[in-house]
Amino acid sequence: MSDAELAAFLDAERTVVCATNGQRGWPHLMPLWYVVRDGEMWAWTYAKSQKVRNLERDPRATLQVEAGERYDQLRGVMIEADTRIHPELETVTALGVELATRYGGAQPGAEAIAAVKAQAPKRVALRFVARRTASFDHRKLA
Repeated sequence: MSDAELAAFLDAERTVVCATNGQRGWPHLMPLWYVVRDGEMWAWTYAKSQKVRNLERDPRATLQVEAGERYDQLRGVMIEADTRIHPELETVTALGVELATRYGGAQPGAEAIAAVKAQAPKRVALRFVARRTASFDHRKLA
C-alpha cells in the first residue's frame, strides 16, 4: 500500500492486534482500539495488564491490522514497533477522549468524558514507534 492507502486503511479499520513477548517466551496477542497521531499508532490499556508488564520487560511489539473475508480481498499492515508507555494522567486522559471520539462516532458528551476521566487513572497510553512496516493488499493481485 502507498502511504496514502495505508493512512486511509488505518483510519477505516477499528482494531489492532498487539503482540508482545510474554514472560515464558510465548507471544501474547491482544486486541486494542487505537488512534493514529502524526503517523504513529496510540492505544490505551489498563496499567496492570499483562501486555504492559510484557512491554515493561521488552518494549518491542508487533501490531497487525487486517481486513477482508475472501483471499482476493485480504489486506493489512504489520508494524514492528518500539513501545513508549505514558503513565501521565493528562496524556492518558487526552488519548481516552480521542478514542471516545473515534469509536463513539461524534464528539463525546459530558457523560462520556466523565467516564474517560474515571478510567484514566487506571490506564496508560501506549505509543508505538514504528521500526518496520509491511503492508499487503490482495485486491491488487488481479
